[in-house]
Amino acid sequence: MNMVIEKIGIYLEYPFVRYALIVGILIALCSSLLGVTLVLKRFSFIGDGLSHVAFAAMAVASILNITNDMPITLIVTVICAVMLLRTGQNTKIKGDAAVAMISVGSLAIGYLLMNLFSTSSNLSGDVCSTLFGSTSILTLAQAEVYLCAILSAVVIVIFVLFYNKIFAVTFDENFAKSSGTKANTYNLLIAVVIAVIIVLAMNLVGSLLISALVIFPALSAMRVFKSFRSVTICSALFSVFCAAFGIIVSILAGTPVGSTIVAADMAGFCLFSMVSVFRR
Repeated sequence: MNMVIEKIGIYLEYPFVRYALIVGILIALCSSLLGVTLVLKRFSFIGDGLSHVAFAAMAVASILNITNDMPITLIVTVICAVMLLRTGQNTKIKGDAAVAMISVGSLAIGYLLMNLFSTSSNLSGDVCSTLFGSTSILTLAQAEVYLCAILSAVVIVIFVLFYNKIFAVTFDENFAKSSGTKANTYNLLIAVVIAVIIVLAMNLVGSLLISALVIFPALSAMRVFKSFRSVTICSALFSVFCAAFGIIVSILAGTPVGSTIVAADMAGFCLFSMVSVFRR
């Protein structure tokens, strides 16, 4: 045990390890805050749909040889989040159908474009790293860490400032509308914030595993706590711990970062489920 602690201390002396931990914790925190709302609104797979949109945007950026693909990916994902919200309110296309349509379509188009126009000699490796996460979280530049910190701070501030409105829209949207709350505006705000989180999380866990950061912390907290505030706080602490633990384990064991974090989330969910059973 002492050897493991000493090894962790040695790794923490390297800036890239500290950067990875900071970014991973911030992304996990932001994902968990909005995850509770999405799970309660039965719209948790919006993260999955938007992550596939981000994959298509990154494919276009790679074809155009754009080195910093975050701005174009962020813009496209936010636009699709707005479109997804509008489409989901259409009586002819329900919310889950709209998510599935955009998710599958974006994934197919992104992979098709990468096959037709990509000049990379390792197309399979690029696609795999984008879908399941890559080691880019361990090669972050200081400017990227600052950008992630700023966007994460914006997400947290928005959640804290509009906590009561988000709470009202989450539990009873019709009552919120009747009491004068602009529910559509706050739904749009939630969608935009989720789009920002998705783009930030792409390098951490990949587009196919992002939903785990949204779903597992919220569901785990709901196994033990019942109030919205308690679930949100527990979800945030759970997500931050699993992200930090997963990153450290992946560095020590040489395992994929994204998959290790999701495995930690799954283990935590099983533990919380057992606690819930024993409490009954």
